[in-house]
Amino acid sequence: MAIQLETRKLANFINGEWVEVSESTGVTNPATGEEIVQVPLSNTSDVEKAVQVAKEAQKEWALVPAPQRAEVLYRVGYLLKERKERLSQLLTQENGKVIEEARGEVQEGIDMAFYIAGEGRRLFGQTTPAELKNKFAMSQRAPVGVVGIITPWNFPIAIATWKSFPAIIAGNAVVWKPATETPIMAYELAKIFEVAGLPKGVINVVFGSGSTVGDAFVHHTDIRVISFTGSNDTGRNIAAACGKQLKKVSLEMGGKNAVIVMDDADLELAVEAILWSAFGTSGQRCTACSRVIVHEAVKETLEERLLAAMEYLTIGNGLNESIKVGPIINKAGIDKIKSYIEIGKNEGAKLLAGGYELTEGEYRQGNYFAPTLFTDATADMRIAQEEIFGPVVSLIPVKSFEEAIEVNNGVEYGLSSSIFTNDVNRVFKAQRDLDTGIVYVNAGTTGAEIHLPFGGTKGTGNGHRDSGVQALDVFTEWKAVYVDYSGTLQRAQIDV
Repeated sequence: MAIQLETRKLANFINGEWVEVSESTGVTNPATGEEIVQVPLSNTSDVEKAVQVAKEAQKEWALVPAPQRAEVLYRVGYLLKERKERLSQLLTQENGKVIEEARGEVQEGIDMAFYIAGEGRRLFGQTTPAELKNKFAMSQRAPVGVVGIITPWNFPIAIATWKSFPAIIAGNAVVWKPATETPIMAYELAKIFEVAGLPKGVINVVFGSGSTVGDAFVHHTDIRVISFTGSNDTGRNIAAACGKQLKKVSLEMGGKNAVIVMDDADLELAVEAILWSAFGTSGQRCTACSRVIVHEAVKETLEERLLAAMEYLTIGNGLNESIKVGPIINKAGIDKIKSYIEIGKNEGAKLLAGGYELTEGEYRQGNYFAPTLFTDATADMRIAQEEIFGPVVSLIPVKSFEEAIEVNNGVEYGLSSSIFTNDVNRVFKAQRDLDTGIVYVNAGTTGAEIHLPFGGTKGTGNGHRDSGVQALDVFTEWKAVYVDYSGTLQRAQIDV
């Protein structure tokens, strides 16, 4: 029996209170088509209330010593740990990912809580010699103020923790717009913050559409940082609007990630990694492998082994422990994938497996798509250039290591890449030359750990990183402090 939510209608969380909104919309389980909760559709006045509350709360929160702020995050981590199975089951119901992946995602939140809480006793600045006598010089991190975070549906709790925890430990207040498709994790995380003793107003959750709530975040003068994960088109629009306001913005967007399989690769290991990277979360993650760049010497063998392994992929409701591939988030996602199947066929790629929606029997009420494999794709095809966000992977044959690197880098995105080889010289050349923010060797394109920076190059983002200590950068300003104890006026660069 699946864990049930105790309410059928969610409310905004503003100033530590649950505030009902008159307009709402239904959220359905993508595995069954059943409505599981009603989520508010907030308006700009709801955003205004949340921002003003956050603005006032932040003034007090910034005065709390960072080690004491950290104690709240430690309690959040323990609460996440206690509630891990409950959260995982609710996550699978609203998002569709299989239960073992849901547990892994909740674990990311747990790890992030304990890791970032540790920064409460660091938040390091620097001391440096001053150029004048009897003068002290240092730099320190200072909070920005009110932070707006906008999170996607595919990792509704992990990405939220990547963004909110660093913002909070740094002394900011947060206004959060979760994805409308997956609001339950936001509701549960807000309750955890409440129990953990986070002061009222330091985190506020405003549910609603991107066009209303998200747009209000972006244009509100009291929100000084926007941290966004989502589509490239939306991210570019946010960057343009924030640029006009001189507002800090962190963007984490798409990926067109590749696994490179060289002629000396362990093919059994490569197949296992490709299956996990391409079809885990039904391909609905920014780090998903959607290209396999394979040396022509092992192409046919790799194809045969991939096809054989794909036959054992079980598809269905992710609450079933035996299922390996869950549903697609909604019908719009199905339609997009189907359109790319036709594009691939028309471009001349050879369809080896899948390529169709599952609509019969147990799949009738949900949103399911068969894991799909194309071969003989070329680097310039749209299916090899554009993000599909579904369980679709294309094999691209190459003649050399150098060509493989060129094909990998020849896309708009630069999030994650992987190479399978036993040649140590190739390994070091690859980690130098692959133009992505994340590089894996003899592993798939997924599996980032929270103590390292997460993000990409080129069209994937704008240079900031989620997770790792680097996540603090977007949520803090650097302040230089000079203390002159000479008792006289000393002029830098003049009285040296």
